[in-house]
Amino acid sequence: MTDPVFLITGASRGIGAATARLAAEAGYRLVLVARDETRLTGLSARLGDPARVWPVACDVTDWARLDGLVARVRERWGRLDVVFANAGTSVVTSFLGHRGAPPDEWRDMVLANVYGPALTARAALPALVESGGHLVLTGSAAGRGVRPGNLYSATKWAVTGLAQSIRAECVGTGVRVTLVQPGLVDTGGIPPERAQDPMLDPADVARAVLYAVGQPATVDVNEILVRPVGQDPYR
Repeated sequence: MTDPVFLITGASRGIGAATARLAAEAGYRLVLVARDETRLTGLSARLGDPARVWPVACDVTDWARLDGLVARVRERWGRLDVVFANAGTSVVTSFLGHRGAPPDEWRDMVLANVYGPALTARAALPALVESGGHLVLTGSAAGRGVRPGNLYSATKWAVTGLAQSIRAECVGTGVRVTLVQPGLVDTGGIPPERAQDPMLDPADVARAVLYAVGQPATVDVNEILVRPVGQDPYR
């Protein structure tokens, strides 16, 4: 088969799963990566032909496994065309200690949200240079402004800088780099105090990803900011 190959991290739910569905409809072969093997296997089965959908349980903060996965994709399918560094997590924080998770729970979020996409890029970019491919990263509208006491917001500021740094290094390679920055998305992990706020459906973000990926090879959509109608930009 010569159909392009689309690798998605954080693929078992939310934005990743929604993007997998649209990418399958668009004719991509899929490599679906997540830690939750049970959900990943269930999603893969619903997407159709097992010869075109490859679920892989992998933690994106594990360099050896991630690098090895990309090598296996190239060996098995001969190419890698799009990589969506989407895996991430969120916990509520306060530097004054007024609320949220204790500091010993912050580390996993920082590693997943910053180290994870950095490793994903490092593992995938040699293959993407070879194919003239596309790297997409999930940032956040929260990474564009100050959120008091919010370490999650700071990690997404870091992803913004990461995308810009990667794009600068990829000049002349033919690789496109897109940062998708969603507002509040209904992924099931919304804090109770925000439950009544306007929210995007994960499919809304997935359509933005497929829009960027679907542009001609000469067009690099650098950033997409997408919020639900009526969302307060300062929340």
